Amino acid sequence: MSENRQRYDVVVIGGGAAGLSGALTLSRARRSVLVIDAGSPRNAPASHAHNYLGREGVPPLELLAAGRAEAAGYGAEIVKGDAVAAEELPGGGFRVVREDGSAVEARRLLVTTGLVDELPPVPGVAERWGRDVLHCPYCHGWEVRARPVGILAGGPTAVHQALLWRQWTDDVVLFRHTAADFGDEEYEQLAARSVAVVDGEVAALEVTGDRLTGVRLAGGTVIPREAVVVQPRFTARSGVLETLGLAPTTMKVAGQPIGSYIAADPAGATEVPGVWVAGNVTNPMEQVIGSAAAGLKAASAINMDLVTEDTRRAVEARRAPAVPAFSAAMERQVTERVLGDRRHGLQEM
Repeated sequence: MSENRQRYDVVVIGGGAAGLSGALTLSRARRSVLVIDAGSPRNAPASHAHNYLGREGVPPLELLAAGRAEAAGYGAEIVKGDAVAAEELPGGGFRVVREDGSAVEARRLLVTTGLVDELPPVPGVAERWGRDVLHCPYCHGWEVRARPVGILAGGPTAVHQALLWRQWTDDVVLFRHTAADFGDEEYEQLAARSVAVVDGEVAALEVTGDRLTGVRLAGGTVIPREAVVVQPRFTARSGVLETLGLAPTTMKVAGQPIGSYIAADPAGATEVPGVWVAGNVTNPMEQVIGSAAAGLKAASAINMDLVTEDTRRAVEARRAPAVPAFSAAMERQVTERVLGDRRHGLQEM
């Protein structure tokens, strides 16, 4: 769809679950809404989305297609492209510039650009990502239940991941890879849960017939595995927000950085008045259903903010002194008076 206007109540940047949920809510509130969607959802590599009540197992792209249709059904406009910059306007509101140089204006912004999963540089990881290279047990644990799972250590969450995934399978191997050695208490916990620890750097993943079959160590040993868990670095897609002066905050676990996010209040309001965020750009751990809920919450807050502004303007207009309309009859009277004065002046000369 193309824009029907140049100024909207709300421009939503990002067309994932959070953005479309926000657009649907705002459109149902009779707001003019434009969604700018780059078309690169984070969960595109996954075949199914899980834990979405009523839509369990739905393919992610199918869910988004349904969301676009629902939002458009209430009047939201949706265009494909990247928003590369935004600026505050002197009279209030914002100007959003797209990659092709076109621009639109909005009274408010809802940014739901998500994040980028930066994966460990191990051959095979990126190629198998979202299929049998995983990170979230709530998203994929059931699908690999009771199967051999490997945990590729790469940060402070390695032991936590191993103990968590142990809930779904009793065959968990933790590959220490490049991580520092674990503490005595951690080793005791792993041993108590029968999680094996393998030292040595991982060289690559073994794939046979488009199926993950093992983890190959630098020394050549291959440990059979059917799924591997990694810890990506969660990097917020914050470019357009940074043009508004909103710098990402570093997310840390045990003092070590694991990603970044844009800080916001519980409703998604940022430090820049008029700008809200929702979904993984502000909460890297959020799942699809939570991102959709966050989009709804932010949209509700945005609508109330607009209602407050509309009310203030209406009160100001009501209090302003009335200016009588200059009717055509009044204009004729003035013209006749001026012409009469001129004729009278000529007669006296």
